[in-house]
Amino acid sequence: MQNEPVVIQKTYDAPVEKIWKALTDINEIRKWYFNLAEFKAEPGFEFSFLAGHEGREFLHLCRVTTAVPNKKLSYTWRYDGFEGDSEVSFELFPEGEKTKLVLTHTGLETFPANNPDFQRSNFVMGWTHFVEVALNDYLRDGSGK
Repeated sequence: MQNEPVVIQKTYDAPVEKIWKALTDINEIRKWYFNLAEFKAEPGFEFSFLAGHEGREFLHLCRVTTAVPNKKLSYTWRYDGFEGDSEVSFELFPEGEKTKLVLTHTGLETFPANNPDFQRSNFVMGWTHFVEVALNDYLRDGSGK
């Protein structure tokens, strides 16, 4: 089960351009996602941030691998000081005035299996929150997190 990717899908009542902006504009990212110092939707761009849960924070190290405007954003996702490399992808599919987002996080099996912080269930919980709650609330009324 740990080697299965996390896949979260949601259809939003928003045009694809608005969701792309939420995923790629640093000012919008900070309203619903993580407090990144800088972000550019350009392959090769590297960014990092501190985040965690239950009082334990991890330095996340990421590098953009794919950026196709209004279609797909992907970046590597790893943790400083720990084994493992994974990738997160956001794919956007216009459906009239709505947009379906498919988030896929692959490579979870490369993280230390004996560390409970890296259990698949934690990734499912975190990504579900961002897709179902934070981004949804941000798109609806700008409140985000």
